[in-house]
Amino acid sequence: MSVPTSPSTTPSEPPLTRSARASTRIRAGKIVANLSTAALYEAAIREGEGIVAADGPLVVRTGTHTGRSPKDKFIVRESSSEDAVWWGEVNHPISEEHYDRLRARLLDYLKTRRLFSQDMFIGAHPTHRRSLRVYTETAWASIFARNLFRRPTHDELATFEPNFTILDVPSFEADPHTEGTRSGTAILVHLKRMEIIIVGTMYAGEIKKSAFTVMNYLMPDEGVLPMHSSTNVGQAGDTVVFFGLSGTGKTTLSADPLRSLIGDDEHGWGSDYVFNFEGGCYAKTIRLSPMYEPDIFATTKRFGTILENVDIDPLTRELDLDSEAITENTRGAYPLHYIGNADPTGVAGTPRNVVFLTADAFGVLPPISRLTREQAAYHFISGYTAKLAGTEVGVKEPSATFSAGFGAPFLPRHPGVYAEMLMDRLEQFDVPVWLVNTGWTGGPYGTGQRMNIAHTRNMVRAALGGELDDVPTVLDPVFQVAIPTAVPGVPAEVLIPRNTWADPNAYDVAARKIAHMFHENFEAYADGVSPAVRAAGPIGPDDVGEVRVSPPGEG
Repeated sequence: MSVPTSPSTTPSEPPLTRSARASTRIRAGKIVANLSTAALYEAAIREGEGIVAADGPLVVRTGTHTGRSPKDKFIVRESSSEDAVWWGEVNHPISEEHYDRLRARLLDYLKTRRLFSQDMFIGAHPTHRRSLRVYTETAWASIFARNLFRRPTHDELATFEPNFTILDVPSFEADPHTEGTRSGTAILVHLKRMEIIIVGTMYAGEIKKSAFTVMNYLMPDEGVLPMHSSTNVGQAGDTVVFFGLSGTGKTTLSADPLRSLIGDDEHGWGSDYVFNFEGGCYAKTIRLSPMYEPDIFATTKRFGTILENVDIDPLTRELDLDSEAITENTRGAYPLHYIGNADPTGVAGTPRNVVFLTADAFGVLPPISRLTREQAAYHFISGYTAKLAGTEVGVKEPSATFSAGFGAPFLPRHPGVYAEMLMDRLEQFDVPVWLVNTGWTGGPYGTGQRMNIAHTRNMVRAALGGELDDVPTVLDPVFQVAIPTAVPGVPAEVLIPRNTWADPNAYDVAARKIAHMFHENFEAYADGVSPAVRAAGPIGPDDVGEVRVSPPGEG
């Protein structure tokens, strides 16, 4: 398999000009523009969209869809982007004819209906910023947009011209028979028009992640590596990027009281800077701990936070963050400034460390290890983790998944494009890469236990602070990664996963199963990488039988 050539790092024309020519305006029976969060609260309560919890957040339900619907996401196949899109299992094509037919019927539907709109920016760096207008059917989704994207100043609003549009209408359903969709739910991305249509689902994560998909398409042409990552920076200006899928700890680990938060999920890495795409966070809230995640926990008690599918006592309005009564994928959407040490600029310097996060549900990967350059390329392309319950429709229990670039569902281009850009940066700036397992230890899910978050924080802080640079390492016999033999504040027996299992032989079998999955997954990419990268994965295991592997779709 050949890997596409990296796009040019010099844009042919300014990004705002290039995007603006495709901008379109939406007409509806009534459009209420740029209401404040307080006014949107009032509208949401009047319309019965949610209830206010005891401490002020707005609690809403998303109905049937409590996670993303990746099989219902389509990219319009059109001449300007067709050759650049990585078509296949992730990026499903839909024709312009079908898109236009659905769009026309939707606009006719909206003639007698009210919409809320918010004018926002996506991209903290002015060179790469887009002007985004988000139309939503519900007031609470308009708050979501205000929380997740970047808010213009009063003066910027006065001259705001959108060049990117999202239209979110959950009550409208697509017609699969005449409009080319899989079901009544559809997330349609038109890259030439810079327009996204979302129908048939109330799950607000579709708004956020479809916008991220567009940025992942645009940024490589501007010399920016888009990343499914969180980012923070220490007092010495030492920036770190955490790559990872949903449930791996991106949000939790980036919200470190000792470091300034740049963002928790979507970033770009330019020539000598990193910048947040967003202006807020969308955190999993299930079993949030005031001890281990105090900053995020505090946002669940703030006016302005949107809580999706969190259980609440209808009389006292007290939250039950431990409850899975509705879904395991409970979420909180809040503006970045709710985290006390967040950097309002959303921009930081070149990363000094990169961390790959995985939540290994099989309990075989070490809690921390250092990767060689070739191993970094191998694990970036692999993107291994466990797909955790609730994040997508139909996922009930953890299963292994491989998601290229730690975000395959949001990569419209071939993963090789992003991998090449990352490897260039790691080489240019001599950035160390760490693989951190925030998943299970002492056995697989159901037998072992989740990694202690305090231990994980200690390991990450030690790595970022240079405390592991001179620590002796041992080579993992299966995964061939270098494991430090000592980490301050972490019991030594935790560092070697085989030592945490009651039955070491059972560990050996499980580890070889995961190694087998790595090799099977990487076959699709082997022809496009060097022999050194191909050899950088786990040892070549014997065939150990059937192993359940989920398709890419987590995040």
